[in-house]
Amino acid sequence: MAEEVKHAPVMLKEAIEFLDPQEGGIYVDCTLGSGGHAKEMLRLIGPTGRLIGFDKDEFALKRSKEVLAPYLEQVIFIYSDFRQMVEILHDLQIDKVDGIIFDLGVSSNQVLEPERGFSYNYDAFLDMRMDQSSATTAADLVNTLPEKELADIIFRYGEERWARRIASFIVDWRKKSSVTTTGQLVEIIKAAIPARARRTGPHPARRTFMALRIAVNDELTGAEAGLRAGISLLKQGGRIVAISFHSLEDRIVKNVFREYGHHSRNEIRILTKKPIIPDDAEVKANSRSRSAKLRAAEKLLPDKE
Repeated sequence: MAEEVKHAPVMLKEAIEFLDPQEGGIYVDCTLGSGGHAKEMLRLIGPTGRLIGFDKDEFALKRSKEVLAPYLEQVIFIYSDFRQMVEILHDLQIDKVDGIIFDLGVSSNQVLEPERGFSYNYDAFLDMRMDQSSATTAADLVNTLPEKELADIIFRYGEERWARRIASFIVDWRKKSSVTTTGQLVEIIKAAIPARARRTGPHPARRTFMALRIAVNDELTGAEAGLRAGISLLKQGGRIVAISFHSLEDRIVKNVFREYGHHSRNEIRILTKKPIIPDDAEVKANSRSRSAKLRAAEKLLPDKE
């Protein structure tokens, strides 16, 4: 059974300040999740404003509808990957919007639902799909990928120094039986990482689980495509806010913003010279926020063809 959790939107105050929602505006929340950022946006845009909320996790979408119940007439809920937003908004006869927010990565609720297979703290089927209609699970990857490809994923996405050793131990396990549960994978990872390296730092499985989740959900490719789509949808003066929780995600946000803000394009003005990070009080209250980085930009010119 899923553990009850009160979801706290990360850097809510900072995100809203940079997004600067205006009464009557049209805004997009690309990762609706539990509706924390969306609820504050809806309060500010008032009854004449509209919010289009995307999430490819149907369970998250259901939760957000409960949280946003007082504002249902102002919200259009979209069960879809945000990289499809241009086409979907076009079908809704919306060409431009006043602001867009991305809260990338996995949510607290997803991690705390054992049956979703995101967490190394519960023993469950090794799933990790945000979109349950997707075909490929984490179990599929760990049981079918060649050792080198598996090691590359763990190293590239998880920045795990023991990636090759972990991949080798996974392949050895596969010779006897399939790796089907989170518990089995944790056991393999603990056996692969030398004891001295497991004594300090985060949980030994943290980086491998993160890497597999990113691969299963194609998160980095999706983030870049979504950011580019979002910038193209902004009105002049519209704003985009992106919160990331992984160095590779943040690098993508930084590079996309830099590309569109370069003098050769000059389509956006970057509002955050350096990423904004949560203050000590927020990190203490919400440990999930400790790795968060926020970047924001404002649309200056129409898109370059």
